[in-house]
Amino acid sequence: MKTALITGASSGIGLATAKALAPNHKLILCGRRKERLEKLASELNTSTYILTFDVSSKEDTFNAINTLPEEWKTINVLVNNAGNAHGLATFQEANIEDLEAMIDINVKGLIYVTKAILPLMIATKKGGHIVNLSSIAGKETYANGAVYCASKSAVESISKGMRIDLLPEGIKVTNVAPGAVETEFSLVRFKGNEEKANAVYNGYIPLVAEDIANAIAYAINQPEHVQIADITVFPKAQAGGTTIYRQQ
Repeated sequence: MKTALITGASSGIGLATAKALAPNHKLILCGRRKERLEKLASELNTSTYILTFDVSSKEDTFNAINTLPEEWKTINVLVNNAGNAHGLATFQEANIEDLEAMIDINVKGLIYVTKAILPLMIATKKGGHIVNLSSIAGKETYANGAVYCASKSAVESISKGMRIDLLPEGIKVTNVAPGAVETEFSLVRFKGNEEKANAVYNGYIPLVAEDIANAIAYAINQPEHVQIADITVFPKAQAGGTTIYRQQ
């Protein structure tokens, strides 16, 4: 059975992905909230190993990966799901700590985790698969989201570059770009303001975490010779980054 490592597995898309991959994979569940990871592990019918660390810390990330027991070091699949959005404001009004947090987690965090895992994946000489979570925001920049969009655009470019660089290693790279997904995402973006978070999804049916998990599982479960390079997933009511048809 192959082993998959999932970051941000304690909630949302990461949690749903763990459930989607559990039938065919052993899972390394990564996140900051140990209690949630333990609860998830208890619900999965597969072998699991928990790593608790913050992807934005280079030291913590490498230290955590280095603590993996020998039997968990053969990693076949990496799902770089951990990410965040902080605030929704014009560039000139945005809090600089919010901007830094998005770069630190969405870009640097992805780099740290991948750099820590790649030597283990390459050492197996059996190829592997990296799935990076970007966003429609990485393809279309919108008002009040300059740095969030930039961080996800970076994920898009990193995915393309990885696909080129890792070609001789036989490692697939898939970029998954969700549209509007109802998870804790908006609650984090609006700093716990439930009214603002809920308003994002008023008037239409958004995606749920399981929809993106299904797309990730689809890409991973393709035959060995098939590489899904890029998937963009919208709810039916969405046609672009900010183009959403809302029922009155």
